[in-house]
Amino acid sequence: MPDLPRRSRPHRQWLGTRQLGTLLRDPVLAINELVREGLAARGFADFRPAHGTIGQHIADEGSRVTELAELVQLTKPTVVYLVNDLERLGYVERLPDPSDGRAKLVRLTARGLQAQQAAREIVAQIERDWSRALGGRDFANLRTLLERLHDALWPPPSNDASR
Repeated sequence: MPDLPRRSRPHRQWLGTRQLGTLLRDPVLAINELVREGLAARGFADFRPAHGTIGQHIADEGSRVTELAELVQLTKPTVVYLVNDLERLGYVERLPDPSDGRAKLVRLTARGLQAQQAAREIVAQIERDWSRALGGRDFANLRTLLERLHDALWPPPSNDASR
């Protein structure tokens, strides 16, 4: 197996076994670490993995804190803390919710969108490097199997109303 370039190889190894949960978890933790490092190198050194947990779920039109808390499986106070931090750092803004004057929407700012784009580029590079390390066919098969598992867990809506 070819060596991974440093940019796509985690610097730490997490405790765990070779059980399915660990085998699914560890690459995600590695991606989080590598994205944090890559973002820091691109001028987003204040962006932490916890911020990404929230940021990746913010809809283009904005999201309510309660929606974000449900999606990331954290308490509302924890999400409020992280949103406050992201707002202080200039990654998000709070805007009135047009459908409910009492509620606020959290939306990415220009800086937040720049960090999101940089993170996507970093992840794409990691995927290319990991594909070279595993071999293109094996990596494509891995992706296909994970997509099948995803669709089994969360079936896409059916176009056939008779089912």
